[in-house]
Amino acid sequence: MNNSKATLNTYRQSPRKVRLVADTVRGKKVSDALDLLAFIPKRAGEPLRKLIASAHANSGKEESLFIKEIKVDAGPTLYRRRPRSRGMANPIRKRTSHITVILSEANKAKKLES
Repeated sequence: MNNSKATLNTYRQSPRKVRLVADTVRGKKVSDALDLLAFIPKRAGEPLRKLIASAHANSGKEESLFIKEIKVDAGPTLYRRRPRSRGMANPIRKRTSHITVILSEANKAKKLES
């Protein structure tokens, strides 16, 4: 089965927020997902659109592809401090995400299911 894959590592936004956008395009056709992400009012929309376009270019095919799998995992966390009164400090966690997109051909997936 021909799958094309693209990854984006250490994207500086929390995985929880990126998953909200990833869940909206999971399982959709690539053309529909790109159109949807172009107008979604979330910060993660543009990097996900570029990542899906990159996976589409990696396939080298203009056939009907769909998003077989889109995975958002936690990347390394940057630890910072917020100064407080009397010399104290509170921890700040700046989270990052690893995003993986796998595209597959729609016709082959339907044949395997039946």
